[in-house]
Amino acid sequence: MQFTLLHTDPGSRARAGRISTGHGDIETPIFMPVGTAATVKAVHQHELRDDIGAQICLGNTYHLYLRPGLEVLREAGGIHQFNGWKGPVLTDSGGFQVYSLAHRRKIKEEGVTFQSHIDGSRHTFTPENVMDIQRTIGADIIMAFDECTPYPCDYKYAEKSLGLTHRWLARCIERFDNTEPLYGYSQTLFPIVQGSTYPDLRRKSAEVIASFEREGNAIGGLSVGEPAEEMYAMTEVVTDILPKDKPRYLMGVGTPENILESIARGIDMFDCVMPTRNARHGLIYTDEGIINIKNQRWQRDFSAIDAHSPAPTSRLHSKAYLRHLFINEEILGMQLATLQNLSFYLWLVKEARKQILDGTFPGWKEDMVKKVRQRL
Repeated sequence: MQFTLLHTDPGSRARAGRISTGHGDIETPIFMPVGTAATVKAVHQHELRDDIGAQICLGNTYHLYLRPGLEVLREAGGIHQFNGWKGPVLTDSGGFQVYSLAHRRKIKEEGVTFQSHIDGSRHTFTPENVMDIQRTIGADIIMAFDECTPYPCDYKYAEKSLGLTHRWLARCIERFDNTEPLYGYSQTLFPIVQGSTYPDLRRKSAEVIASFEREGNAIGGLSVGEPAEEMYAMTEVVTDILPKDKPRYLMGVGTPENILESIARGIDMFDCVMPTRNARHGLIYTDEGIINIKNQRWQRDFSAIDAHSPAPTSRLHSKAYLRHLFINEEILGMQLATLQNLSFYLWLVKEARKQILDGTFPGWKEDMVKKVRQRL
């Protein structure tokens, strides 16, 4: 993987760059649709690629490990052959999913023992086997195994957890560097900065992560319930330290406003289930604000779902029709809403990139934040 930093906005920390992988280039800043189980819910791969211009998608190590399982993925030739998505793929390490299974897991120095949410069977993730699992899945970018601390988090626990995450990282790197890709293209390992909402711990973690000199770096443990201002403050602490010539990935973030504010603080990569999950409940994102499509006010609104959307279906179908689909619980409603939300998120980061390159990002960002936070 190679990262080319093309331009940094002089009025903020916003950056425009390009990541090159074995499955194609990614123009940053970028939003990555979440395909937890080798599928972005309610969207076909050709729609992701051709209709809304997705450049990279996520898979989830925990879920793919359980189903379909490593034997199936290896026999298929990796995730790209399995699901037909030919662009780059990033897999998270499963650390966040294990964190969310608080009542079903036990964390030790060796790793984490947990029970499957599917059938209760017991499994163990270690830094070493998580590297092996992600090698087998075959993502272009893979994540180090870490512990994601909750919010709020006691300082002593956060400090202890950070030490464990750093020791696990060293083991991840050793295993990764002593193994080879399985499917004929290179893979890249990103370490993850942790430290809860404590500036000194975040600073320490960023320094440790930077010292390993990997091709890219991630920031985890944010967007887990803390106020947005704390998230922004921790992001600034970290981007002050992480290398400027490496991509920075803020994991699990977030709302359109969160993304714009984080781009302004030097973040290049984002993912979040919010656009797809909210779409399935009728919450629609547009460049004029947020729509609850189930509201009565849209019953006779025959204007396009979003006349400016890159998704052809959003220009073709009306708000009234989309509301009709949701009221009648038609599956097509979820599909159209998901396409709209993902297309909006991808438009947002593409437009941010254009504004950065044109030198007009700060003013545009301020105006856009006001629009995307309002309810219509």
